Amino acid sequence: MLVTLLLEPGRMVPMTRLVAAAWDDEPPQTAGHQIRKAVAALRTRIPGGSSLIVTDGAGYRAVPVDDQLDLHEFTRRSQEARQAVAAGQTAEAVGHLRACLDLWRGPVMAGTGGAVISAASAALEERHMAVAEQYFELQLELGQSGELIGPLRELITAHPLRETLRGRLMLALYRAGRQAEALEEFGRVRELLVEELGIDPGAELTRLYEAILRDSPEVAPRVPQSVADRAALLVPAPLDRPSETDPAPCTLPYDLPDFTGRDAELARLLEVGRDPAGGSTRIVGVDGMGGSGKTALAVHAAHLLAPDYPDGQLFVDLRGFSPGEKAQEPSVVLHSLLRTLGVPDDRIPDDLERRTTLWRTVSAQRKLLLLLDNAADVAQVRPLLPASEDCLAILTGRVRMLELDCAEWLSLGLLSADDSTTLLTRMLGVDRTAAEPQAVDHLARLCCGLPLALRITTARLRNRPRWTVQYLVDRLADETRRLRELSAGERSVEATLRLSYQAMEEDQRAAFRLLGLHPGSAIDAHSAAALLGTDVHDAEDLLEQLLDAHLLEMHEAGLYGIHDLVRTYAMSVREAEDDEEGAVGRLVSYYTLAADHACDVLFPGRERFGDPSEWVASELPRLDGDDQALRWFDREHEALLGVVAQAGAQGLHRSAALLARDMLFYLDLRGHYEEFRVVGRIGVDACRQIGDQTLLGVSLGNLAVAHWWLGDFQDGIATAQEALELASANDRRGEAMCTDVLGLLHGALGNFEEARRYLDQGIALHRELGTPRAEAQALTNLSTVETWAGHYAEAARYAARATELNRRLGERSNEISSLTWLALAHLGTGEDERARACLAQALELCDESRKPANVAFALAHWARVCQRLGEVRSAVEHAERALDLVSTEGTALRQASVVNVVGLVHLHRGAPDRAMELHRHAHELASRLGYRFETARALHGMAAAAQVLGDEPTARQHRQAAEALYDAMEVTEAGRCL
Repeated sequence: MLVTLLLEPGRMVPMTRLVAAAWDDEPPQTAGHQIRKAVAALRTRIPGGSSLIVTDGAGYRAVPVDDQLDLHEFTRRSQEARQAVAAGQTAEAVGHLRACLDLWRGPVMAGTGGAVISAASAALEERHMAVAEQYFELQLELGQSGELIGPLRELITAHPLRETLRGRLMLALYRAGRQAEALEEFGRVRELLVEELGIDPGAELTRLYEAILRDSPEVAPRVPQSVADRAALLVPAPLDRPSETDPAPCTLPYDLPDFTGRDAELARLLEVGRDPAGGSTRIVGVDGMGGSGKTALAVHAAHLLAPDYPDGQLFVDLRGFSPGEKAQEPSVVLHSLLRTLGVPDDRIPDDLERRTTLWRTVSAQRKLLLLLDNAADVAQVRPLLPASEDCLAILTGRVRMLELDCAEWLSLGLLSADDSTTLLTRMLGVDRTAAEPQAVDHLARLCCGLPLALRITTARLRNRPRWTVQYLVDRLADETRRLRELSAGERSVEATLRLSYQAMEEDQRAAFRLLGLHPGSAIDAHSAAALLGTDVHDAEDLLEQLLDAHLLEMHEAGLYGIHDLVRTYAMSVREAEDDEEGAVGRLVSYYTLAADHACDVLFPGRERFGDPSEWVASELPRLDGDDQALRWFDREHEALLGVVAQAGAQGLHRSAALLARDMLFYLDLRGHYEEFRVVGRIGVDACRQIGDQTLLGVSLGNLAVAHWWLGDFQDGIATAQEALELASANDRRGEAMCTDVLGLLHGALGNFEEARRYLDQGIALHRELGTPRAEAQALTNLSTVETWAGHYAEAARYAARATELNRRLGERSNEISSLTWLALAHLGTGEDERARACLAQALELCDESRKPANVAFALAHWARVCQRLGEVRSAVEHAERALDLVSTEGTALRQASVVNVVGLVHLHRGAPDRAMELHRHAHELASRLGYRFETARALHGMAAAAQVLGDEPTARQHRQAAEALYDAMEVTEAGRCL
C-alpha cells in the first residue's frame, strides 16, 4: 500500500486501487477495513506519518517532501537533462542522465508486489530504458564508442527487440573500428525480428546499416568538442575477451520477447542459478498444468543465466507429454548430450549405465546449465542429471517428482488478469488492443490466465487481420465450442488437457468428469465426497491425485479449484455411465444439510421448516462456533449460489426452497442484497412448485425485504401483500413478519401513518406469539419511522425497548441498529452526550464485514456527534471512512442516507462546495428510488449549501421543494432540522 501511494505522490489514490494493489482480483470481505487499518499502522510507524499519508475524499494521498523519494530525483534529473539538451549543453545532459541511471540498482520494485505494482514497475522500466537510450546517443555524440559496447550488450541481452539500442551498439562498434561486427549485429536483429514477429527491421535501423556498409560520412566518428574530450579519446579502450576456438554449445530455444509475469518464480530460478556452489548439483523443477507456460519460464530464466554457465547451455525436450509422440529414452538423450559436448561417437558406450557414468564424468569437468523440458517421470530424468556442483539442472513437467531428492519445485498457477492483458497487448500490439480495450479484457478473462490459450488466441487474430478482438470474444463466448476455438496449427488447449486426462487411471478420470459438475471455485473433501458418492478420505485422495496431475489447483490447504477451461474439458468428456443426476442430487443434499448446520451455529433463534434428517448426505464439516461457521459460508458462497440454482433447475424444489432460506440469513449478514434477491426469487419459485403455502409466505416476505434494501419499494409492497394474504389464513408468525416489512416499505415512501399502523400490528402480534427477536426488529423499524417524522421522544422509547430486547437475546447486529436509532432520537432532542454514548456502544459491537452498510450508517452519525461536540478532525475522518465503506459495500438506499449525513458534516465544517456535491449525489440516488425522506433531506442540504455559497435563488428553489415533501409526509418542524 505504501508503494502504491508513493507511486502517485500528491494524487488521491482511490480505495478500489488500493484494494486491487493488495489483493489483485480476490479481495477478502474485509478489504476496506484492512486498508484503513494498514493506513493507521503506516501513520503510526512512519515518523511524521500522519502528514505523509492523508485522507482525501474516497481514498488516500501521499505527500512526501522532495528529498524523500528517489522517483522524485529520477524525474527531476531527467527533466534537467532535457533542458540541457535543448540548450545545447550535451556534456551536462550526459551527467544528469548518468545520475538517473545510477539510481537503478536492479529491477525496480522487484518482488511479489501484485498486479498493480507490477504494471507500475513495467512503466518505470520503460522510462529507464528511454533515459538509457538517450544517454548512449549523447555519449556517441561526444565521441565515445568502444567503452559503450559492453554496457550496450548487457542492455540488449535483457531487451533484445529494442531496435534503438541495436542502432546505438552498431554505431559504437563501427566507430570503434569494428565494422564487420556492426554489420553482423544487424543480421542478428533481422533474424530475430523475422522469427519472433514476422517483420523486418525498421527504416531507421536499415538506413544505419546501409550507411555503415558504405562507410558513409554521416556515421563517421564525431570529433569531441573540448580538450578533455580529445584527451579521453587517446586512452585506449579495454580489449575484448578473445573468442574461444571451440565456442561453448548452446541449444536453448529462442527466448520469448513478450515474456510476461511470473516475477516470483523467475526471481527464485535466478537466485538458485546464481547461488555459490554448495557441494551438489542444483536442481529446480517447474510443474504446472499443460499450457501454463512452464517451458517459456524455464527458457527465459536459462537465457538470463547463460553467462553464469560458460561451458554450455543445453536444452532437451523429453517429450513426456507431447501429442502423438513417445517419451524419449534416457539412453538416447545421453547420446545426444555427449555428442553436443564434443564426445565422438566411437567413445560413447552402448548401454545406459556406462553412458550415464561417462555423462557424469564429462559434465563434472564443466559448468553447465541443463534444461530438461517436458519430463515424464523420475526414471526418465535421474540418469540425465549432471554430478557437478557447478552445474544447474532445470526440469519442467506436469507431475511433481517428489522422489527426486534435494530438488526444489516451483508450481506455476495462472496469470493474473493484469498480466494476461499485458501479454495480449505485447503480442497484438498497442494499436490493436487500444482500439478495443473492453474486448481485450474480456478475451483475457475467457482465456482464464492460461498462457497457451492467450498465445493461441493472439495467433488466430494475427493470422486473420480482418477479425476484430470482439469477433473472437463472441466466438469464444459459446462454452460448448470454446475448446475448439482455442486451437491454432499444432497447438491446442484441448489436446494439451487430453494428454493429462489419458495419463490417469480410470477411477481418477471418472472423478474428474464428475467434479466438472461442482459449481464452486473452491472444492473441499466434504463436498467432493458428496458429489463422487464416496467417503471423505477417499475423496481427498482423489483430489490430491488430480492436483498432482495439475487438473486441479490448490487454493489453500484442503481447498481445491478447477480452471474454467479444465471444467469445460471435463464436461466434454462425460460418458454414458456417469451418474450426473445422482451426483447433483447428492451435492444438493449435502449443501442443504451443511448450510442448515452452519445456520444452527450462526442463527440459533431462526424458525425451522422441514426436518433435515429427511436427506442423506456424506459427513458434514466440523463447525465449532460462529467464526468457523461464518468462514464456511464465506468459502462456500459461490458454490451455494450455483447449487441452489442447480436444485431449482433439476426439480429438487424442496431442497431449493430450504437452502435458499438458509442462504438469505448469511447474505443479509454480509450485505449482499443483489444476491439476496436472486436467491429469494429461486426460493419463491421452488415453494410455488411444491405448494407449501407456509414456506411460500416466508419466502415472499424475505423477497420483499430484498426489494426494500434495493429500493424497489412498490415491488416490495406487492410482494409483501401477497405474503400477508397467504399468512393470514394459518401463519400468525408470517403475518407478523409481513406487517413489519410493509411498515418499513411504506415508511420509505413517506406514508408514515400507514407505516405506523402496520408496525403497531406487527408488534402486537409478536408479543402475542412470544417472539421477542422479531418484536425488537419491529420496534426498531417503528423508531425509524418516528425519527423520520420528528417524533423523537416516541422514537427514543421504541429504540430503547428494542435495544433492551436485543441485548437480552444476544442479537449483536440488531443491537447495533437499535442503538444507532436511539442515538438519532437523542440527537433530535438535543441530548448529544447520550447520543454519543449510544453510538460508542454500537461501534464497539461493529464488525465492518457484517452488515457493512449499517456500520457505515453508524459511523456517519458518529461523525456528526463528534462535530457537534467540537471534535472537528475526528468528525471528518469518520465521515470519510463511512463514505468509503458505503461506496464499496452499500446499496443505493443506504448510500443515500450516509451521503446525506456526510454532506451535513462538510457543510458545518465550512466546505459548502463538497456538501453540495454530496447532497446532489444523495438526491440523485434517493429520487431515483422514490425514497422520499432522504430526497427531502438532500434538497434541504442543497438549499443550505447554496445559501452559504451566496446562491439565494437556488437555495430558495431547493428549500421550497424540500418543504413540499416534508409537508406531504407530515414531518414536524423538529424533524426538518435533523
